[in-house]
Amino acid sequence: MGSGLRRIVLAGVFVLLVSSLSFGAGFGFSRWAEETGSLAALAPARPPADLNANFNIFWEAWRVIERDYVDRDKLDRQKMIQGAIKGLVESLGDPHSSYVPREQYQRERLEMSARYEGIGAFVEKDQNNFIVIVAPIEGSPAEKAGLRPGDRILRVNGEDIRQLSLDQAVTKIKGPRGTKVTLTIARDGQPQPFDVEIVRSEVRLQTVNTALVDGYGYVRISVFSEVTNEELVGKLQDLLAKNPKGLILDLRNNPGGLLGATVDVTGQFLKEGVVLYEVDGRGNRRTWQVRPGGVATDLPLVVLVNRGSASGSEVLAGALKDHGRAVLIGEETFGKGSVNTLRELSDGSAVYITIAHWLTPKGNEIEGKGLAPDIPFQPPADAPTPGRNPEQDPAVRRAIAYFETGK
Repeated sequence: MGSGLRRIVLAGVFVLLVSSLSFGAGFGFSRWAEETGSLAALAPARPPADLNANFNIFWEAWRVIERDYVDRDKLDRQKMIQGAIKGLVESLGDPHSSYVPREQYQRERLEMSARYEGIGAFVEKDQNNFIVIVAPIEGSPAEKAGLRPGDRILRVNGEDIRQLSLDQAVTKIKGPRGTKVTLTIARDGQPQPFDVEIVRSEVRLQTVNTALVDGYGYVRISVFSEVTNEELVGKLQDLLAKNPKGLILDLRNNPGGLLGATVDVTGQFLKEGVVLYEVDGRGNRRTWQVRPGGVATDLPLVVLVNRGSASGSEVLAGALKDHGRAVLIGEETFGKGSVNTLRELSDGSAVYITIAHWLTPKGNEIEGKGLAPDIPFQPPADAPTPGRNPEQDPAVRRAIAYFETGK
C-alpha cells in the first residue's frame, strides 16, 4: 500500500456505471478499488518448474484444437490465449477477480475525463453470479428510476447478461448522457422481473451532508473519496456549534471508496484503537489504527446501515460497533470485505485480483457475511431515499427514539 491512498478505480470492488470517471487523483476508469496496486506492466515471467509437467496438458489441448477443429477460419490464437487467461482467473471462483483484455482495459484508461456520465449506480457480482445493484448514487438516473440496493440485473436492452463478466455487463449498461438503456430487474418481493428504462445523464458524487433534526445531528456520508474527511470535519464543526444531543451517522447505500479516507473518517468519531485488520493469503496481518484528533469522539452515536452499506462503510460501522462507540440500526450490510488490486500484464491487458481480506477490530470477517445491526429496522416501502429528507425518514426517527428511550 505504501502511501495508504487506495485508488477506488483500479481493483474490482464495485463498478460505477458511468462511461468515464475522474474525481481527483484517486478516481479513474470505471471501477472502485481498495488497493493502489502497480500500474507498471509486470516483467515477463517464466513458468514455475513444478508446473511444466501439468502444463503439457494445456499444449496438448491447444494442438488438438489447431489440428482438428473444423472451422479453420475461426481459429484466433490471440483470442485463445485470452480465453485461457480468463478461465484461469475464473477458476478461482471469486466474483471480485477478473481478467480484462487489452482492448477493453486500454479503452477504460482513455475514458478518463473531468466528468462522468451513465446511470449512476454501484454494482457487484454476487456469489450466485448475478449483477447486483449495491447502491444508486444520490440524484442519479438510477435512483430517479427507482433502482434499489439488492436489485438484480437480468438483461440489458433485452440481452441476457447473466453469463457475462462484470466488465462485459457494465460495458453494455454504461454510456453517454442522453442515451437510453432498458434494464430487466429481479427484485425480492416482486413475483416477476420488470423492465426499467433509464436515460443516462451526468452523475455528480456528493460525499457529506448534514442537518439538525429535533436537536440531533444528522451526518450523511455517501462515499469515501479524497475530499470526504475534509468535508466531514468542516460540516461536523458547524453542526457541533449547534450543540446537538447526539449524532446519527447515515451510511446507508454507501458502497465504500478509499480506505485511507475511511480510516480518517473513523478517527473523527473514535478516539483510539484498531480500525481494521488486513490479512493476506499468507496470513500476514496489517493493523490499521485510528488517527487521533477527531472532532466528534464524545457525543452519543447511532449508525444507520442497510444492504447498500458495503466495503468502507462496513469497515467504519464495524469499528464503531466493536469498540462500543455506536449502536447500529437498520438492515444487515452487504458483506464486501476483500482487498483487490490491479496488475497490468505485459501485453497491455490486466488482472483484477483479490489479495487480502478485512477483519473488524474483534476479528470478525466482513466478506460474504456483512454486519448484523444491533437494532434491526426495515423502513417502509414509501420511505424517502437515504439522505433525501432526514426529517421525515423513519430510520432517522428510529434513531432518535433510541436516543430518547435507550431501546
